[in-house]
Amino acid sequence: MHGLSPGSGFKRVVISRVYPEIDGGRFPIKRVVGDRVAVEAADGHDELSAQLLYRKDGAPDWQVVPMVHVGNDRWRAEFPVDELGRYCYTVRAQVDRFRTWRRDLRRRLDAGQDVAAEWAVGAELVEAAAERAGGPDRHRLRQLARILRTDPSARLNTAFGQELDRLMTTYPDLESATVYGKELPVTVDPPLARFSAWYEMFPRSVWSTDPEPHFVDGRLRHGTFRDCEVRLEYIAALGFDIVYFPPIHPIGHTGRKGRNNSLAAGPNDPGSPWAIGAAEGGHTAVHPALGTLEDFRRLLAKARALGLEVALDLAFQCSPDHPYVREHPEWFRHRPDGTIRYAENPPKKYEDIYPFDFETPCWTTLWAELKKIVKFWIDQGVRIFRVDNPHTKPFAFWEWLINGVKAEYPDVIFLSEAFTRPKVMYHLAKVGFTQSYTYFAWRNTRAELTDYLTELTRTEVQEYFRPNLWPNTPDILTEYLQKGGRPAFMARFILAATLSSSYGIYGPAFELCVNAPREPGSEEYLNSEKYELKYWQVGDPASLRRLIARVNTIRRENPALQSNDSLRFHPSENDQLICYSKHTPDFRNVIVVVVNLDPHNVQAGIVDLQIHELGLDPGRPFLVHDLLTGASYTWHGWRNYVELDPQLIPAHIFRVEQP
Repeated sequence: MHGLSPGSGFKRVVISRVYPEIDGGRFPIKRVVGDRVAVEAADGHDELSAQLLYRKDGAPDWQVVPMVHVGNDRWRAEFPVDELGRYCYTVRAQVDRFRTWRRDLRRRLDAGQDVAAEWAVGAELVEAAAERAGGPDRHRLRQLARILRTDPSARLNTAFGQELDRLMTTYPDLESATVYGKELPVTVDPPLARFSAWYEMFPRSVWSTDPEPHFVDGRLRHGTFRDCEVRLEYIAALGFDIVYFPPIHPIGHTGRKGRNNSLAAGPNDPGSPWAIGAAEGGHTAVHPALGTLEDFRRLLAKARALGLEVALDLAFQCSPDHPYVREHPEWFRHRPDGTIRYAENPPKKYEDIYPFDFETPCWTTLWAELKKIVKFWIDQGVRIFRVDNPHTKPFAFWEWLINGVKAEYPDVIFLSEAFTRPKVMYHLAKVGFTQSYTYFAWRNTRAELTDYLTELTRTEVQEYFRPNLWPNTPDILTEYLQKGGRPAFMARFILAATLSSSYGIYGPAFELCVNAPREPGSEEYLNSEKYELKYWQVGDPASLRRLIARVNTIRRENPALQSNDSLRFHPSENDQLICYSKHTPDFRNVIVVVVNLDPHNVQAGIVDLQIHELGLDPGRPFLVHDLLTGASYTWHGWRNYVELDPQLIPAHIFRVEQP
């Protein structure tokens, strides 16, 4: 008997396989405001009662939701998350003597046995529940117990009636209850964490509808925050939610890179925005050529008036000219000769960047300073950060930083830009990153896309990793886009915007289908905007802006596309055609997408819909409306023909209806 607490011998329920539970409860699952969290657990042998317990962090009392038996040994319940921040939940269960009595009573009755003595047993159980109840329920339970004891004409209907079942569920006997040994966490984020369209732009470049660039003193004019206010109207008209700026800080001169990442910078080369810091300041300063902090705050206000949020790049690194290098040399890694090491990712060298040394003995002051940077921009009004290369910093740092920030500002969103090993990407999501870049850009075949998106949306990964699909970035110009031309850009855009509820593009390079690499075999852009000012003719007739605006409208009008949990892939006889669907839980909105993955040739074939998974009656025809072209078709049964010319439009986005 050693080690047993009083009464522990009466606790006969084993609670196991609680879902969702990430790494034994070490990390939270993720939800957004307005969600309902569904929880399942396994039970033991007898008839049980089980309850889902939940509460908001800081709340003194648990809220209780009865769990429903859903088959075999599984129980299920849901609870709402209506506020930003953290919740926790657990499961409680106990042998339900009343339900066990009622089950055995039914068996005895069916066997024709004498049950006269059983009514008193049942009445005692109900009377015990009355003592646990209060007010009118206590009085009513006593009445029902009396019926079981004394009224042969009504006791059967009473014992198996809904009223008694409800009251006995409301007032369970918890004396021998087992509580799951963990309180499991939930992080609740704003809706943009799940459903968002991102647009990346360099604020220093110039946009115009004029075919020829404008020069000042023989060189291209540097863009400003005031210029960006006008560009926001263009981005909002395309239907984006978030406009993301690369670093907006002063740029160092030492080691500055020239055009195409050359080692020799010319007098007019602006340098890479990721070489942060100069005489004008560091991570809490803005580049003087862009404007002032007041100009930036004005830009934020203009963005919000247009329904946009501004995301800033969070790059924890410095140029050799950053004030930190002079004021805190202990925060950097040094060579044996005492000089500071610049950044390298062999064979790439970044002579214009000094990485922080997160293993410095002075790490506590470094961490505190980096958190101050984040809070500084939050104070300016920024609520979204795209984090550069988080996998090169300690996991513990990010967990500390993100949890600390979100405890005070639960509406802040962090996007992880980590193209590294899958387990590392997943772990960054577990420690707190709200959204994550993915390998989507390099998944081209139907099998690759199907396997990868199934992993992201149909396994435990979906509980903590929110994928954000980008077909291009300033660092990524894939071979598919280089060789596929305009049809490839259209196909990859539609895939990104419909496979995932969150996606982004680097524009205007994307809508203008810029696809020239720096050299063969490279994913770097020729004349990359990372190293020079660009002049973008956004009014180019060949732009994809109309397609982009149309797809973003489709996303907003169809709630099926605003989450990932219903994503299903459907077979096709042609490997160049990928078919998938999404739907709302009530099937009121069903979307089927078919994309031609071949940017060069017309592809046709039969797609095979599992229409029973789409809420359709397989015995009746149904209508599919192409939301891209306006065409409508009547389909019959499971197998239907499609044909897509990539030069015209490489995809169908069908809304499915069956009157």
